[in-house]
Amino acid sequence: MNFQEIQNQAKQEWEEFNDIRRPRILIGAATCGRAAGALEVEEAFRRELSARSIEADIYEVGDLGMCYAEPLVEISVPGGSRVIYKEVNEERVPELIETSIIKEALLTDLALCSVGEGTIEGIPDLNELPMMKEQVRVVLRNSGIIDPSNINHYIARGGYSGLARALEMSPDGVIEEIRSSGLRGRGGAGFPTGVKWAFARETKGDVKYIICNADEGDPGAFMDRAVLESDPHAVLEGLAIGAYAIGARVAYIYIRAEYPLAIERLQWAIEQMKHLGFLGSNILGQAFQLDIKIKQGAGAFVCGEETALIGSIEGKRGMPRPRPPFPAQSGLHSLPTIINNVETLANVSEIMHRGAGWFAQYGSEDSKGTKTFALAGKINRTGLIEVPMGITLRDVIFKVGGGILDNKKFKAVQTGGPSGGCIPAEFLDMKVDYQELAKVGSIMGSGGMIVMDEDSCMVDIAKYFLTFTESESCGKCTPCRMGTQHLLHILSEIAEGRGTPEYLPTLETLGKTVKNTSLCGLGQTAPNPVLTTLKYFREEYEAHIYAQRCSALVCKALITYDIDIEACKLCGLCKKECPVQAITGSKKPPEPFVIDEGKCIRCGMCLSVCPFNAVLKTSDKRGTVERTVA
Repeated sequence: MNFQEIQNQAKQEWEEFNDIRRPRILIGAATCGRAAGALEVEEAFRRELSARSIEADIYEVGDLGMCYAEPLVEISVPGGSRVIYKEVNEERVPELIETSIIKEALLTDLALCSVGEGTIEGIPDLNELPMMKEQVRVVLRNSGIIDPSNINHYIARGGYSGLARALEMSPDGVIEEIRSSGLRGRGGAGFPTGVKWAFARETKGDVKYIICNADEGDPGAFMDRAVLESDPHAVLEGLAIGAYAIGARVAYIYIRAEYPLAIERLQWAIEQMKHLGFLGSNILGQAFQLDIKIKQGAGAFVCGEETALIGSIEGKRGMPRPRPPFPAQSGLHSLPTIINNVETLANVSEIMHRGAGWFAQYGSEDSKGTKTFALAGKINRTGLIEVPMGITLRDVIFKVGGGILDNKKFKAVQTGGPSGGCIPAEFLDMKVDYQELAKVGSIMGSGGMIVMDEDSCMVDIAKYFLTFTESESCGKCTPCRMGTQHLLHILSEIAEGRGTPEYLPTLETLGKTVKNTSLCGLGQTAPNPVLTTLKYFREEYEAHIYAQRCSALVCKALITYDIDIEACKLCGLCKKECPVQAITGSKKPPEPFVIDEGKCIRCGMCLSVCPFNAVLKTSDKRGTVERTVA
């Protein structure tokens, strides 16, 4: 079949999928949904429908991005409504079937939104939800909408039209299209994708490679995983277009083994591509051949760096090497190699489908298009979002993310994963793009965005991220290997009440030295959490050092627990639950309960079980007291 015939067949299947002639149930069953119980919900639907002799179609779809509301279930009935229900569990399934399918009514307490044409009184349309309203979904265009295991769903919504168009152009024409779009690499520093491809195209050689970097290792980041689980063909099509543009006949997807569902979806998608002639020889009737291979990584964070990734594919230990030469000139097996991340390639496929001008209408002057972010931390609506470049942090956190949990005060947001900077409230109206983030000491990175509230200790936050980067350093270069160790040691001393005033200038000098002298991006960005928290939250460091006080009551060594004798009702729960028998006292005969600070391990169990708010958590090592009642 030619592409037109493939497309017509796919559109017919998509129309049948959306022609609701009997109840249809879509279950968000990417990893996020599965972690919340989506597979158990699916089994409950199948079991209950069978028991009632109701015929219905059940499909697993990908991640809509609203992780805070998982498991999500969309129920459609013939000639009726399409409604997405939130936080569905096994126990609510019989009620959902009875109300939404049999009675064709609305289960209001679970109803999140409606989908498609028409309005339903009492619930908003999907696109009018506060979390969705500000979004422009390019990378996430199919996520949560299509069955990711069905290539025809992807093709019917414009999939592989970009590849078909690319093959009608010259490779140089494809590169110019990507260059004109303004697309920058979405995996780190934001290097222009078209320029990068041009380097490899111009490098002479009969054998070239292109690699998809899916080695997503940032704490709190799950963008790549969600895209690969929800819409694998968007990435594979972009990979094929890139291969054609630079002249590669072999492509790799480097993905961490901890993503089994994403790997499964990729493997199945590659087989579907082969079946329809999108891989192999003479692709779509053109003199273009391509083979795509999957390489599973062992989870080393440093292998997200492109030269370390290349070494890992070659069977070597994943360690960066000096550049130049850059991979575009000498990469995998010393041959010209391009490495793009998942989000970049998912953009490529849609750019080639809709055109460079369409993509460039979004974003800011130097940062075109959209960016996906994994919203995590102290925020009401956690999940995966995609917003235009240039949107403000305030809009992302308060409009899309719904603000801070429990109406607490916003304190900081970290962008760019463990190597990003902590941005304080004074920059909430800053535009989110590559240049603006760099001005405040942070990075775009792959797109992690961790929100912190007033209960976050910035010394502890910096220590947490340094713990990660120090353990993930490959050890090849001394500045990163030793520098991150010393930074972590100093942070630990401060957090444990042993800091001295000399530590602050030492942290700054050491952080800048590591940043300026490390071999690869891991070491060059690892000090960012330290340097930005020192710059914007220096008073917290000083409180830890001069007063041995953690105002957020997070650093255990600076915390004591006490029992208010007047508030205590002598119930004895604190003594019963203390894991180290650090509490003495009794109800009969009456004897006040007292915590032995020498035995106390500061686990907080006494505070959590006390029903009378009699346990006090304080930070008063040098007379400065801040008491918080549970």
